[in-house]
Amino acid sequence: MTKLYDFSARTIDGEETDLSEYRGQAVLVVNTASKCGFTPQYEGLEELYETYAEQGLVVLGFPCDQFRNQEPGDEGEIQEFCQVNYGVSFPMFSKIDVNGDAAHPLYQWLRSQKGGVLSSKIKWNFTKFLIGRDGEPIKRYASTTKPEKLKGDIEAALGS
Repeated sequence: MTKLYDFSARTIDGEETDLSEYRGQAVLVVNTASKCGFTPQYEGLEELYETYAEQGLVVLGFPCDQFRNQEPGDEGEIQEFCQVNYGVSFPMFSKIDVNGDAAHPLYQWLRSQKGGVLSSKIKWNFTKFLIGRDGEPIKRYASTTKPEKLKGDIEAALGS
C-alpha cells in the first residue's frame, strides 16, 4: 500500500528530498501561492507548525501556479516572500502542478486517496491534506478552511 513515505520532492533550495524523512510524524501538505486571497493562511500554517512541531507535526508547503497565475515567482522569490512576510520556517518545496497530466505524483496520490466533493481535482490554492503518523491520509480540507480550524484533527493525529 502506498504511503507518504513512498514519494520524494525537490525542496525550494533544489535538493531532492525523500519524504520518508517525515516517517512517524503527522504531516500537513498544502499547495500554496503568494498572490492569492488565501495567502494570509501562511501565518496560521506557521502558527500550527510552531505550536505542534515538538509533538511531531510538520507542515509541507508546495507552491503552485495553476490557479490564475497566483504564484508567478521563481523559487528564490517565493522563499523570500514567505520568510519576509510570514516568517515561514516549515519546509517549502519547488513549484509543482497539483492537477493535470503533469501533476506531482504526491498530489496524484493524495487526490486519489481523498477526493473532493465533486471531483478529486484540487480546486484552489491552500487545499490541505492531513497525513497521519502512519503515512496515510486522514482528511482533506478546502482552501476556505482556516489553519486554526485544523487544531482538533491535528491533536488527534498526534495522539495516535
